[in-house]
Amino acid sequence: MLVLPDRDAAEEAAEALGDRFGVREEPQLVRDALAGEDDAEDAQWLVVVEDPDARLDAAALDAFAGEWDGWREAP
Repeated sequence: MLVLPDRDAAEEAAEALGDRFGVREEPQLVRDALAGEDDAEDAQWLVVVEDPDARLDAAALDAFAGEWDGWREAP
């Protein structure tokens, strides 16, 4: 799962995942509102990537998320 600062970054990263990592299934985008926050501007966005065979390199995903000022969260 990648945690990104806003929806635009999440959408761009989701599109780029296929090209960069060969992800075939479209990642799921989920708004992660901070506790007590209703404004979408204050929400982080999650890009949920299914990798049941653990073939994606964790360090490469960390660097990839960092391109959008985000990070990777381990499941």
